[in-house]
Amino acid sequence: RPRAWKYYLQNTLCDPHGLRVTMAHYPTSCSKWNPIEHRLFGPISINWAGRPLESFEVIVNYIRTTVTRTGLRVQAERNTDTYLKGIRISDRQMAQLNLQRGENLPQWNYEIRPRSVEAPPS
Repeated sequence: RPRAWKYYLQNTLCDPHGLRVTMAHYPTSCSKWNPIEHRLFGPISINWAGRPLESFEVIVNYIRTTVTRTGLRVQAERNTDTYLKGIRISDRQMAQLNLQRGENLPQWNYEIRPRSVEAPPS
């Protein structure tokens, strides 16, 4: 998965649009410290407390109708896309990425730069 993530960022976002993408991943098991997730988990739990979560629609609706004390409103929708499994990105394909590792925690932080930037149309 980490290889495919980087490969598809390079080929579907960075190269076609001439964008630099900087990634700063949380280390494994640290998503609970994500400030957005941390601020929303409690209010979402309170919003659906004691109610049966009978379907995806019910769950998404409880999340969607959550509002924090400070007025933060949640936007949510169910992703029903189908994703391919078992995609393998070769060492050769990885070597072709324009990936620059970050100075701090380089295994988690990196930038993917476009391999070539075409001149904008005149």
